Amino acid sequence: MTTALRRVNRRTFASLRRHRNYRLFFSGQIVSVSGTWMQNIAAAWVVLELTHSPVAVGVLALCQFLPFTVLGLFAGVLVDRFDARRTVIATQASAMVLAGILAVLVVAGHVTVNEVYVLTALRGAVLVLDAPARQALTFQMVGQDELPNAVALNSSLFNAARVVGPALGGLLVAVVGAGACFSLNAVSYLAVLAGLLAMRREELYPVERPERPPKIFRGTMEAFAHVRQAPDTLLALLVVLMLSTFSFNFNVLLPVLAGATLESGANVFGVITAMFGLGALVGALMAASLGRASWPVMLFAAGGFGLAQMVLAPIHSASAAGVLLMITGACFTLWTSSANATVQLSTPGPMRGRVIGLYYFAFNGTGPAGGLLAGWLAAQGGTELAFLVSGAAAVATAGVAATIHCRPGELIEAARFGRGA
Repeated sequence: MTTALRRVNRRTFASLRRHRNYRLFFSGQIVSVSGTWMQNIAAAWVVLELTHSPVAVGVLALCQFLPFTVLGLFAGVLVDRFDARRTVIATQASAMVLAGILAVLVVAGHVTVNEVYVLTALRGAVLVLDAPARQALTFQMVGQDELPNAVALNSSLFNAARVVGPALGGLLVAVVGAGACFSLNAVSYLAVLAGLLAMRREELYPVERPERPPKIFRGTMEAFAHVRQAPDTLLALLVVLMLSTFSFNFNVLLPVLAGATLESGANVFGVITAMFGLGALVGALMAASLGRASWPVMLFAAGGFGLAQMVLAPIHSASAAGVLLMITGACFTLWTSSANATVQLSTPGPMRGRVIGLYYFAFNGTGPAGGLLAGWLAAQGGTELAFLVSGAAAVATAGVAATIHCRPGELIEAARFGRGA
């Protein structure tokens, strides 16, 4: 038993043990992403306090994800053109400046809803380039063999921060105000910038690049053409698109769940968000221990992700909601880690940035519509209706995808028919 546990532990943290550059990146991200989650919590709460409207929180989600809708399809082309490490340094520095501006406005007591919206939209524009660049940099840090492990560890980092950040953010909002969250987030970017600058460039895995950098539109069309011929990649992207649009709108629903359904304050908001993050951390560590992309795990977890939300819909107990959100979080990172690794491993090197860009477009590009839909459903029927619809959409998507996965040729024929072949 002890030997088996040691083997699991070695598999789970393989990328961290073997790659100095990845250790530096991982360590810096632990601090920075925790600060980001503190800011997310504080921004949603500030908007809710200023407006008392679930729809206004949905508009905040619109501002965050609209840049992905407008620019996300083309971001991957830029990632394939530029050095990934330098790109991430630039995007992280830009995000630090935007967080600092928001901190000054909130601490001064003159912040308005529109200012929060504008700064959130600008941060979203930075993330359009940052997200695929970080994924491309991950490949360079660990190589192809350990990419699934590193992707899962990135998810574990993100979700560990989802536990610490919201819990600390909710406490800070309740005790000293939202300004402290924005200030600490601005400072936290120094950690990731220090890690990026300390990397040894000679230890990065080389990336094959096209002889001539692709033009923006042409490069994007080449990515679509590749996806249409790769059944696993196409199906994974469709699953991500459906679940991200209709079933992953917790940035809108959790503030409403805490404030309206559970009739509580910022402290409960922070706790239930942290419970989702704790479950997501558990799911990410499970994915890291697998060390490979798995379709059965992806589809089973996607169905569980939806089922847990359907059970959560009628709940009015904070403790029960926390347990169900923990289950939801575990399922979330299991299906996202498998989908991410599947997309990257099935993509050739010269096109990886572009296809990763499509992945993040699928994950975030329909966020504005999904956020507004979630806010509207919550306004019409409370979080009961919103979680019921969200969960049913995830269960249906998992069922359809499981059927299609058994007949991949039909998916390719449908894609060819759609382009007039």
